[in-house]
Amino acid sequence: MSPMTRRVGRSATRLLSALSAVAMLAAVSGCGLLGGSESTSADAPSGSGQVEKSKIKLGLLPILDVASVHLAIKKNYFRDEGLEVEVTNFQGGAAAIPGLIKGEIDITFGNWVSFFSAEANGAAKGVDGLKLVSDGYQTKPEMFLIVAAPDAAVKSPQDLAGKKIAINTYRNIAELTARATLEANNVDPNSVEFKEMPFPDMEAAIKGGSVDAAFMVEPFITRAQRAIGATTVLDAASGPTDGIPIGGYATTGKFAQDNPKTIEAFQRAMARGQKDASDSAAVVPLLQEYAKVDKETAGLVKFGEFPTSLDATRLQRVATLMRTYGLLEKDFDVKPMILAGSSG
Repeated sequence: MSPMTRRVGRSATRLLSALSAVAMLAAVSGCGLLGGSESTSADAPSGSGQVEKSKIKLGLLPILDVASVHLAIKKNYFRDEGLEVEVTNFQGGAAAIPGLIKGEIDITFGNWVSFFSAEANGAAKGVDGLKLVSDGYQTKPEMFLIVAAPDAAVKSPQDLAGKKIAINTYRNIAELTARATLEANNVDPNSVEFKEMPFPDMEAAIKGGSVDAAFMVEPFITRAQRAIGATTVLDAASGPTDGIPIGGYATTGKFAQDNPKTIEAFQRAMARGQKDASDSAAVVPLLQEYAKVDKETAGLVKFGEFPTSLDATRLQRVATLMRTYGLLEKDFDVKPMILAGSSG
């Protein structure tokens, strides 16, 4: 992996103070053309349907975080805006960024860490940078966990020192929040070895002992708890990372400039989907379809927040934490990345 070479040694209290001063996730690859079968929202679409590109290619992960997209598809919110959505699944947000830059996909879900790193490093300079289109997901307790097998020696955060932890991709929101919460629990994050693997493979990995613990998101947390009795070692959305934004949707500056009406239509459809995703009863059946989990597991997952607009102050928390742990070499302002119409 690419090691993080900079670490700021500060107490959990100081880290919490610094962050509070700044007002701030699968492995299957494939494509499918998704439309919708019925429209149930009382909100009338505001678009005229005159978009520059009616069929958009969207990068996703089959995790709870993107439930709003699947709701928007099912309820015809995209179709109401003159859009048809073709989905490609990726292992992590970082894996989708090269495809975005190459024009293989038009918009993608990803974690904020990956987007901010790519933008700060100039990875998308040739396509006028990365632009943030819509918010996606934000943490709540017990839905961003480091777990272990029930018979593992790892029982507490302190037991993770010197151990091997599975994450879906390196240098992303999972690794960042893991490092922050490890340090808040007096564990040197540089003593931990992170091993990259897809979310669906983590349950077998902790059961078989190829890793000591795994950083999981829903619905994989609940699935592992039910299947093998996985136990919680550390809540990575606590202390310095409590309520931290996880990820959202981005495009390139070039695509946004060439297709402004398409982006606006996407934003309107997503705002409706995000609003509806706050109703867990509407999301549970969809998890059975796109995340391939059984009905009982889907009904037990812990939900985060689905914000309806991007807020630069909240997102700046992520950049501040990245600076603290060496994922950014200098201070980074997220505001220039946010497209008009995505904040409110």
